[in-house]
Amino acid sequence: MALLLTVIGVALAFEFINGFHDTANSVAAVVGTKVLTPTQAIALAAVTVLCGALAGTAVATTVGQGLVDAHCVTGVTLICALLGATLWNLLTWRMGLPSSSSHALIGGLVGSAVASAGNNWNVVIWSAPVPGKPWYAWGGLLYKVIIPMFSSPILGFVAGFLWMTVLYILLARCRPSSVNTVFRKLQIFSAGYLGFSNGSNDAQKTMGIIALALFTATRAGDLTCLPPWLHFLHTPEFRIALWVKVLCAATLAVGTATGGRRIIKTLGRKVSRLQPVNGFAAESTAATVLMVAARLGMPVSTTHAVSTAIMGVGAARNHKAMRWHLVESIMWTWFMTLPATGLIAYGLMRLFRALGGTI
Repeated sequence: MALLLTVIGVALAFEFINGFHDTANSVAAVVGTKVLTPTQAIALAAVTVLCGALAGTAVATTVGQGLVDAHCVTGVTLICALLGATLWNLLTWRMGLPSSSSHALIGGLVGSAVASAGNNWNVVIWSAPVPGKPWYAWGGLLYKVIIPMFSSPILGFVAGFLWMTVLYILLARCRPSSVNTVFRKLQIFSAGYLGFSNGSNDAQKTMGIIALALFTATRAGDLTCLPPWLHFLHTPEFRIALWVKVLCAATLAVGTATGGRRIIKTLGRKVSRLQPVNGFAAESTAATVLMVAARLGMPVSTTHAVSTAIMGVGAARNHKAMRWHLVESIMWTWFMTLPATGLIAYGLMRLFRALGGTI
């Protein structure tokens, strides 16, 4: 019981950090265009993230059941996974780099599960084809994480570039002052749409971890003597309970309200100088990518979607104005996240065993 509560506590701490880490990315554009102040943007994001987090469970199911063999996962496995992801998030946040909390968590889960299974890579569900279904409906790490990890940034960049180009063509004969007036209002809606999409994808990852912890504890017999008022913890079958959804959604919203001004500054002001129409294009593009991925059960990165959409919009506006050296450093952080967090979590799990801990 104590181990289960520790897992839930660490998971909620990760969710809180995810709120001020990743949600900073979702409000970067609306702050960069000066439509909203950082405080106003973060407040808007907190409300919309809360609503989005309560919509659907496809991503939570993928994280909890579709990436590693649940029978090889223990409470300690999940704690090491969460600690590995949290350490990486704090490091990149301190450096002001928009890394992916999603891939940090997944990398941590894979690394700790492999260590927990005695260096057995068969614990990882690499591919789970579904007969008669297209590839994007298949399960496993390859189809739900690795392919989307590369395809969603490309889609974000290309769609952002094309959408911005279309808007330039449609608005070519309009006065700049009129365009700014209209899109300053529209960008508030696009920022809200992005916050909702962020919540519908990001919050569900921790929901999946907590649901997996409850299922694992129930299967191990740790919850057989619960008092009546704690019977809601008993989870004989993997499912996402309503109280788990509400708790994770509220925690993410509180974390969001805390803010993440370092990353807002990096994305909203350093990568490319944006006007309201550019911010609208970037936000609507990223939000659509995230929403589609959430419906398909793909735990993609809010950071990747927002960053590449901003890059695509910035390139359509003036590719020479892009800070490509900063883009390069951000991309290196992306590629490093999955293996880095996997190694950290693997090392923590091995350290636990070396110190005589039982699993």
